[in-house]
Amino acid sequence: MTDLIRMTATEVVQRLKTGDITSLDCLDALERRVAAVDGAVNALPTRCFDRARRHARTLMERPLGERGLLAGLPVPIKDLTDVGGVRSTQGSPIYRDRIAENSDLLVTHLEGNGGVIYAMSNTPEFGAGAHTFNEVFGITRNPWNTALSASGSSGGAAVALATGMAWVAHGSDLGGSLRNPASFCGVVGMRPSPGRVAATVFSKIDSTLGVEGPMARNVEDLALLFDAMVGEEPADPLSLPSDGTSYLKAARSGWKPKRVAVSRDLGLPPVDRRVADLVMAAARKLEAEGVIVEEAHPDLRETRECAQTLRALSYANMAPLLEKHRDLLKPEVVWNIEKGLKVTGAEIARAEAQRGEMFRRMRAFFETYDLLLCPTTIVPPFPVEQRYVAECDGVTLETYVDWLMIVHAITLTASPAISIPCGFTAEHLPVGLQIVAPGRGEAKLLAGARFIEQVLGLGVLTPIDPRT
Repeated sequence: MTDLIRMTATEVVQRLKTGDITSLDCLDALERRVAAVDGAVNALPTRCFDRARRHARTLMERPLGERGLLAGLPVPIKDLTDVGGVRSTQGSPIYRDRIAENSDLLVTHLEGNGGVIYAMSNTPEFGAGAHTFNEVFGITRNPWNTALSASGSSGGAAVALATGMAWVAHGSDLGGSLRNPASFCGVVGMRPSPGRVAATVFSKIDSTLGVEGPMARNVEDLALLFDAMVGEEPADPLSLPSDGTSYLKAARSGWKPKRVAVSRDLGLPPVDRRVADLVMAAARKLEAEGVIVEEAHPDLRETRECAQTLRALSYANMAPLLEKHRDLLKPEVVWNIEKGLKVTGAEIARAEAQRGEMFRRMRAFFETYDLLLCPTTIVPPFPVEQRYVAECDGVTLETYVDWLMIVHAITLTASPAISIPCGFTAEHLPVGLQIVAPGRGEAKLLAGARFIEQVLGLGVLTPIDPRT
């Protein structure tokens, strides 16, 4: 069972497809691993192994070749996305005892491709903030040092991967929520282009800020899960049809970039010098492989104003919860809802125009460069007692989301981006490299990310046992 936990997802799926192991074997291994380590990190507070085994047995009634891309591979789902018959809380006391009646479109799509859902991963309340804690389940801790944050909001997913409680994991991303925890936990997380991954539509049917996406321990495993996530679903009007691309094959294609740009801060300071130095050192290693590396970035100066306005607007639909349950909401959520309710039409128009300009500048930038490299997070993991980063490199940050602008900027341009490990601080804490590609360029992004992963030699960091 220990050997199984330490295999890559691609190795496990290959063995599932040949019948060497079964999905039930995988679930047994995971259940033992969760029992052994989750008490120290609190990544998967809700588990549904009975439901998973029922699904696995049904899947196993099919011939080996008809069990989907994942062939019975277990997958945890972030506790912002409903799984039918399972406790789904949104990390909020308001929904502490809620059992979802139906599964989200994303879940049914994954299950249709051979995924087996066995747990819900912890998240901040309503995914607000990049530090995973809530009043329902408590804090999720970083396995590299359990006194530190795992980041968020897909923090439970990242920690489950890093500790061997998952081979792949689902997450979501508006302001870096797939990328930030990947950086803090030494794993890989990708924000796809809007529309690549279909999900159930709620209040706004055409939102391109928040997306669903994959996490894994390495680039190949992430590409495997991404292949099982992509595809058109009529119930999601923004979902894109699959063009037949195998993203796993793309990752393995051997393509390498000719010219990349690297930036210490995207022109959006501050960034901790330890982080910036590790990112720059990683980029310079590419030069030895014949890649042209230049310090450059597109003009993204409107990021903070634009992100604050559009993020606030996305919370305005939660006004009924504020009216009925204000005392149960954390202060940061209250602030965001109230800010969203005060946004004017003129402010919205200005923010949308700013976003359009940044989108066009990014597209023009990629006429010169294959990829853009920069930090994923502006700091290494911070103490769990802090609610968010309030200061960096001597600069005081005003709000709980100001420290996320380096990932928000990429969100606003609708570019796909991935975070992979690029090194460690002197305290042996992981730091992530954010790699950005042109819009809808996931195939190039994954190929480039795997190339850089191989150059850096950091593709096999996890799983680890939690450390104090």
